[in-house]
Amino acid sequence: MLLDLFKAFVLGVIEGLTEFLPVSSTGHLLLVQRFFGFDDDDFGKTFAVLIQFGAILALLSIYFFRIWRIATGMFSDPAARRFVIGVLIAFLPAAVVGALAHDVIKSVLFNAWIVCFTLIVGGAILLWVDGMDLDTRYHDATRFSLPMYFGIGLIQCISMVPGVSRAGATIVGAMLFGADRRSAAEFSFWLAMPTMVGAFAYEAFKSRGELALGSNVTVTAVGFVFSFIFGWIVVKTFLRYVQRHSFALFAWWRILVGAGGLAALYIL
Repeated sequence: MLLDLFKAFVLGVIEGLTEFLPVSSTGHLLLVQRFFGFDDDDFGKTFAVLIQFGAILALLSIYFFRIWRIATGMFSDPAARRFVIGVLIAFLPAAVVGALAHDVIKSVLFNAWIVCFTLIVGGAILLWVDGMDLDTRYHDATRFSLPMYFGIGLIQCISMVPGVSRAGATIVGAMLFGADRRSAAEFSFWLAMPTMVGAFAYEAFKSRGELALGSNVTVTAVGFVFSFIFGWIVVKTFLRYVQRHSFALFAWWRILVGAGGLAALYIL
């Protein structure tokens, strides 16, 4: 039991630290599971998704008042209504693709070799896009054009491949369409809300039999708490960081982790 609680602590910290950064939380969790034996049973395979709830609540708690203002003003404020429609448009492609291809993605693509490869490629792409001289036209995530929201949503679908990163795909897509770093990063937060809630609800429903076990609920609770704490810290600090710095740190981290993972897989 103590070992399970320790695993939950480690996974919770990793989930909280990586979920909202362009480094792929799923990729990091899969590699930890692969090398440290966290994937030795069915519950362990779903646990990584279930602890996302802690990160979700961290994000929602920080954005609660902004969400409330948008929700209450949606029927009277055209700008609020347009933004809600934009988020839903961006969310739609991933919802459709995820529903249709969920089983194939989990059975075929959830592979440590694929994760390492996509971490490296994704890091290189993030470096490339971040260094481009882009025509920056948008500085407010709530004021992107509706076609831009849809385009970002299409690009987000690529993140269903483990190691790509939902946040990374959203940020790269937004920047390519003309957003500055901060608004691109902030929209990744907004789009994470329906995307993560949907993924959590789907996985929780499929795993409801396993969660009925008392020991599993305790382990999940530990992962949830630490995912919440570290997710809260990241959300509070990430936007301030990208206002002053590039995404190079995260890109090189991806490349380092991916290369190290490939070396370990080859040796072991």
